[in-house]
Amino acid sequence: MAIVLGPNRYGKAETRLVRVIRDGDTHSLLDFNVSVALAGDLAATHATGDNSTVLPTDTMKNTVYAFAKEHGVGEPESFALLLGRHFVVSQPQVESATISIEAYGWDRLGPHSFAKRGDYTRTAVVTVTADAAQVVSGIGGLVLLNTTDSEFHGFVRDRYTTLPPATDRILATAVDAKWRHLAADGDWAQSYEMAVVALKTAFAETYSYSLQQTLMAMGTRVLTERPEIAEVRLALPNKHHYLVDLSPFDLTNDNEVFIAGDRPYGLIEGTVTRDDVPAAIAEWWL
Repeated sequence: MAIVLGPNRYGKAETRLVRVIRDGDTHSLLDFNVSVALAGDLAATHATGDNSTVLPTDTMKNTVYAFAKEHGVGEPESFALLLGRHFVVSQPQVESATISIEAYGWDRLGPHSFAKRGDYTRTAVVTVTADAAQVVSGIGGLVLLNTTDSEFHGFVRDRYTTLPPATDRILATAVDAKWRHLAADGDWAQSYEMAVVALKTAFAETYSYSLQQTLMAMGTRVLTERPEIAEVRLALPNKHHYLVDLSPFDLTNDNEVFIAGDRPYGLIEGTVTRDDVPAAIAEWWL
């Protein structure tokens, strides 16, 4: 039986980058968490420790900071494409570079004062090869909640089922969404903003009989309104809210007082796609 090296990659994870753009007395702030992963001709270092084709991960970190100064930062997709293309072009042993960025939002309070924005995070994952590039944008931790217009009943029951049917419940989730673009260029800022609007609008306007149905409606809304997007991957945890039993206090509870559950929780995942899009060049839903 032969033992061989399977798929592998290496890189520098979570390089924290804060870039201040100074325009006179008015400043702008970009706050990124950048991860680099390279794959290619790396068999020798695994087999014998020969590092002649290994670009140090410390060099990757330095490249992130140097590029932030030399080229600016801009949208996370643009910065990721710039880095990915650099590593593939400058390193002949590198067959693909994947750049993952988490972008943290800050709201302006004044010319040079800012407040951290919410709990959600903008994301971008770019994969570059010698002849192609793939851009995946996304958002993580976007908490949405409907206080009504949600039901869940008619489900399978067996001897272990205790969940009662619900005809009026709170539906809440923390959206983790990723969407693959058809091309490696575009107005990244507008595309991101309008995709998020589509997700929020679909959630708010869908009368839901299941979180799965809501997932489909959200993905469909994005693809309908954003022609530059090929497919959408959604992971929706069901943030359960349980009705409190107030009968011991001689009080009725007409869907007004709830316990917000923590764990365990249902997790609904799915991909909504166009039926005529080109295949992805790399796995993008992980």
